[in-house]
Amino acid sequence: MKWIPTVFGVLLFLMGTVWILQGTGVFPVGFMANDMKYTYIGIVVDLFAIGLIVFTSRGRKKVPPAE
Repeated sequence: MKWIPTVFGVLLFLMGTVWILQGTGVFPVGFMANDMKYTYIGIVVDLFAIGLIVFTSRGRKKVPPAE
């Protein structure tokens, strides 16, 4: 079930990227068009998504059994 947070992170990253593009006016659709507030929100969402993807894709260290 490790893949669920990774998929969520990828979807979150795509959503944040759309918000950045809408806020900067590159993708001028909807009420977020040309509003820099949504660009900043999109940057924060993308940073969170990258952190989530990196955190969930790291391998866990195997602890040797105690003797």
